Amino acid sequence: MVTTGAGPLRVGVVGAGPWARLFHVPALVAHPDVELTAVWARREEAAAELAVPHGATAHASFDRFLDEVDALVFALPPDIQAELAGRAAQAGKALLLEKPVALDLAAAERLSDVVQEAGVPTQMVLTWRYVPEVRALLAAMAGMSPLGGRGWFLTGGFLGGMFATPWRLQHGPLLDLGPHVIDLLDAALGSVVGIRAHGDAHRWVGLLLEHEGGAVSEASLTAYCALDPARAGVEVYTPDGVLEVTTVGVSASASATLVDEFVATARSGQPHALDVRHGLHLQRLLTVAAEDLDRGRHRHDEGHAG
Repeated sequence: MVTTGAGPLRVGVVGAGPWARLFHVPALVAHPDVELTAVWARREEAAAELAVPHGATAHASFDRFLDEVDALVFALPPDIQAELAGRAAQAGKALLLEKPVALDLAAAERLSDVVQEAGVPTQMVLTWRYVPEVRALLAAMAGMSPLGGRGWFLTGGFLGGMFATPWRLQHGPLLDLGPHVIDLLDAALGSVVGIRAHGDAHRWVGLLLEHEGGAVSEASLTAYCALDPARAGVEVYTPDGVLEVTTVGVSASASATLVDEFVATARSGQPHALDVRHGLHLQRLLTVAAEDLDRGRHRHDEGHAG
């Protein structure tokens, strides 16, 4: 799909929860080349609360919603995203997808296949990757041979508040926080070709990553520690020293660049570098890590039972 550059890009937001209100919609309405045309939510009242102040149309019918837009921005739990994004791809719409792509690998693979068959452009909301300081670190890594690295995302987000949602509480920080850290280590040290996990999925998750080229890295994740502010970032070690970046509270600085690039992606018809295939790469790694955690839990339970 190629969207012409004549006039603003007609964008619809899928979902009307806190993240749509705080991040997606403000970023879209602030962009000169975007027209927020429609909002879809399972409750039309919630869609209206978000849409009407910006002159957009609220929908409870997803098919009618699709008729009004050229591109979709998702702000939904991953299981619902995977299903609706597939329908939108078949309708020829450009897609801005949240992470993770889906709740399970099979659903992520199905969505990736549908996107490839439909030939629609996609882009992932991996907010760290749109931040100037992160891009500067990645540019500085060009031509370097990394030895290893560390990444962390440590918050109290699941103790209460807007991020303590059912899917996050059920699956723990691996699926929610893990994509950010794994993705940035993947970009800085080379594609991740192996992953191992240990810890408790609902307390503290440790990851050991093996990268193409021989570098290794470690990551730590929790959303159950009352830190204010949260702690997040990456360190990359080379024979010449260390490069590091802090990624706490970067969403605001990422939003304009993210929307700029989504407009360009939708209009060109070409996938972004952070497209659904990259999301599928991350989903495969998350799946292996989740299986490790599950095996560790079973061993722990069996030990106590014995």
